[in-house]
Amino acid sequence: MVALPQRLGLDSADLRHARAAAGASARDKAASGAAGVLRRPQRPPLYTPEERRRRDESPWTIVQGILAPLQFLVFLVSLALVVRFLLTGEGEGAATVSILVKTGVLYLIMVTGAIWEKVVFGRYLFAPAFFWEDLFSMLVLALHTAYVVMLLAGIGSVGQQMAVALAAYAAYVINAGQFVWKLRQARIDAPAGGAAA
Repeated sequence: MVALPQRLGLDSADLRHARAAAGASARDKAASGAAGVLRRPQRPPLYTPEERRRRDESPWTIVQGILAPLQFLVFLVSLALVVRFLLTGEGEGAATVSILVKTGVLYLIMVTGAIWEKVVFGRYLFAPAFFWEDLFSMLVLALHTAYVVMLLAGIGSVGQQMAVALAAYAAYVINAGQFVWKLRQARIDAPAGGAAA
């Protein structure tokens, strides 16, 4: 019986060449696959060089840097007061005032943030770099505003009003996380020796 390679007109040199080519192809695929795993897809930088310059020179960057931790501090105090009221029934007035203060600080940071965005990106809201953060901020603002409307109009019980406030606070935490992630991206994108705001 004639061996299959001989019947096909192949000699041993042809077989060695074919095997070597197949091995090289497999190694190339494996290497490219490993490189694909190691190499992350490139994303555009958060700021262009000009936007980064405007950000670093704008006084509104400092305002945002002050208001963001202030708002978080107000949030923590208010959250503690609201939870205390819901658990014990005590401190309704303090909890209510704290939510109003938190809402006021939120409006302040939203207005100044829109001005900052205009200075840096040329539009007041929904610049591509912060589109999803701004969009979620609208939900946070809507929930805080809903609490104020319920309070002033006497809609729902105090417990229901506080529940809306807690929903607003949960949305705020998610939104704050979005901005912290963007801050991390800005630091990664920062030129060597540069500082991210």
